[in-house]
Amino acid sequence: MPGANERALEKAKGLPADAIIFDLEDAVAPDAKAEARDRVCAAVTSGAYGHRELAIRVNGLDTEWHSDDVRAAAEAGPAAIVVPKVASVADVAAIEQRLEAAGAPDRTRIWAMVETPVAMLHAEEIAACSERLTVLVMGTNDLAKELHAEHVGGRQPLLAGLGLCLLAARATGKVILDGVYNDIKDPDGFEAECVQGRQMGFDGKTLIHPSQLEPANRVWAPAPDAVDDARALIATFDEGVAAGKGVVTHGGRMIENMHVENAQRLIALADAIAALDEG
Repeated sequence: MPGANERALEKAKGLPADAIIFDLEDAVAPDAKAEARDRVCAAVTSGAYGHRELAIRVNGLDTEWHSDDVRAAAEAGPAAIVVPKVASVADVAAIEQRLEAAGAPDRTRIWAMVETPVAMLHAEEIAACSERLTVLVMGTNDLAKELHAEHVGGRQPLLAGLGLCLLAARATGKVILDGVYNDIKDPDGFEAECVQGRQMGFDGKTLIHPSQLEPANRVWAPAPDAVDDARALIATFDEGVAAGKGVVTHGGRMIENMHVENAQRLIALADAIAALDEG
């Protein structure tokens, strides 16, 4: 959400999003940075956004606005600050030091945007270097630019970088969010990219328009029949173990502990979504 746009900030209060990133970077003109900073911090402390996680995307470390952004965000205490173009362990250390110096509460985490070739090559180091860093956010637009790559269906030019970051996130226990889809007038292309992102293992996707919320929520939410099958798989496995069976099958497939763990993760996700809907 552009931090300088009061109408957008108001609209965000009713959007079915898990998190809202209030942007002080690309979506804000240089002469509007200070006003946007004040507006965003007021939004974060307003209590008007319900269960949604609120994050502030600050300007990059190499900009004149970064220090003031981090200081103001630390005082506002959002769920996270989102920092663009994080490329090294030193970058994370500098961000963390500035947050702590400004008195940021422990709940304010770092979401690191990884969007350059050097960040891809050091993704595991970046993800592992700080407990305050909890999320990697793919910056696919900048990655394509840095690679001199084209935006094409299937994202073949970006898959190596995406894969490295996924491996890093899973190796270090961090959440990882897929990058944005630019063409808001191409819903079929957007949904196809959501499906690809879910199949690859991303935990969700960053969005740039409210029209993208419904398909993203639908694609990442477990389908009801998949949840039913997961519960049945767990029951079948438990019954087989209790009966002392060496081999347990479900739906014609041999199942093991790893299949049970996947089923439990899917059910937990479905239950979390249901709890939000009820709230």
